[in-house]
Amino acid sequence: MKTFLLLGANLGNRIQTLQRAVGLIAERVGSVTQQSSWYETAPWGVTDQPAYVNQVIAVETDLKPDALLEQTQAIEQQLGRVRFEKWGARLIDIDILYYDQEIVLTKSLTIPHPYLHQRRFTLVPLAEIAPNFEHPVLQKTSRELLAVCEDESEVVIFNF
Repeated sequence: MKTFLLLGANLGNRIQTLQRAVGLIAERVGSVTQQSSWYETAPWGVTDQPAYVNQVIAVETDLKPDALLEQTQAIEQQLGRVRFEKWGARLIDIDILYYDQEIVLTKSLTIPHPYLHQRRFTLVPLAEIAPNFEHPVLQKTSRELLAVCEDESEVVIFNF
């Protein structure tokens, strides 16, 4: 199955952490087939924190959605993630955006990601690598979702 994951970090060496996350995803989840550019982005939700670096990756996986969530959370833990505050600062965050065209609604998992269409920091890198991928609920492409997104937060290519 083709899945899209959003990676984000705003503490520590952000780029090194994202690179390590991509490597661990390739080892444990599946083949990483696409990677967006890195984007420096304003925090969302809780705004009094450092800027993030975000990236969207496409992964071909044989894992079912619950196993995918389990693996991404294990990778977050291995990289030092501690959950203190919703939308708070973090060493690493891995969100499942899409799992092919499937709709998953369980106690622990909602796919497509419920805030995907409201966040420029998600839509800009997603539209870079999958501009024509259609949201299975909203039935709009990544490019169309970005065009109507009301979030005005800054999202710029990160050069280091």
